[in-house]
Amino acid sequence: MEYTQLGRSGLRVSRLCLGTMNFGVHTEEAEAHRILDAALDAGVNFVDTADLYGWPEHPGLTETVIGSWLARGGGRRERTVLATKVYSDMGDWPNEGGLSALHIRRAVEASLRRLRTDHIDLYQMHHVDRSTPWDEIWQAMDVLVTQGKIVYVGSSNFAGWHLAEAQESARARHLPGLVSEQSHYNLLERTVELEVIPAARRYGIGLLPWSPLHSGLLAGVLRDERRGVRRTVARAAAALATRRPQIQEYEDLAAELGQEPGHVALAWLLANPAVTAPVVGPRTLAQLHSALAALDVELEPKALARLDEIFPGHRPAPEAYAW
Repeated sequence: MEYTQLGRSGLRVSRLCLGTMNFGVHTEEAEAHRILDAALDAGVNFVDTADLYGWPEHPGLTETVIGSWLARGGGRRERTVLATKVYSDMGDWPNEGGLSALHIRRAVEASLRRLRTDHIDLYQMHHVDRSTPWDEIWQAMDVLVTQGKIVYVGSSNFAGWHLAEAQESARARHLPGLVSEQSHYNLLERTVELEVIPAARRYGIGLLPWSPLHSGLLAGVLRDERRGVRRTVARAAAALATRRPQIQEYEDLAAELGQEPGHVALAWLLANPAVTAPVVGPRTLAQLHSALAALDVELEPKALARLDEIFPGHRPAPEAYAW
């Protein structure tokens, strides 16, 4: 396993991050534990979750599944860089969501109980809170760091200017600020190249792409259709209908390279110097092993250029739309 630093921090994490959104919902607890153990045995030391996962029926369920795995001991907690998130509404009462100091305080305690640990290594804001001032957010995070309940702070789904605002506010308080940003990024969704990636690189923020296979559209969906396997989720069906020729061209390229389509998509992300670790979310042990195999794929410049032709990206702003 190859490791790298998370942003400008000294924290070393694996080049793949194990996403757990399926655990407890689409993946039963026993299978989730097998996936977690297999990932750890393969050297994956970075596990990502969120307090909301398990929704809509059971928010918090995924953290509970991970907590029961950590409680089995055997060095699981010591070897794991544990990341979770805060922001989402966890109930119907006021102050049960957002990034107010009150909710952050209550949410971290609830996550620690479910995860059955005394600290969270990376505490991520799941979304920007436009109604809470940054001074309040950073004061709350600083208290948690001082108390030893969290170690690093990250963000998710932030715009480029949100990253800049967060970092400048943290700098004014003489705080380290964000070390990571988790964004929707893959060959089909490249909007973050406009401003998020330039901002992240400027501030030394590690990029953690979520949905690196775009809900399976980049994992060989057309090939599977020909084999009689239909696994496209509802949110990806519309994209498949409009981008079928593009995806077919991509799958043809993967075949020319002698690689699995999903491996090519992950290798493309790993070749980007802004990317710390794609967040892969396997439902099964087989899907985990497939993701791990992508670490051995290295794309030549010609293949990377061809992927840019198939899935045109964005130049950084303002060059993308001005001189």
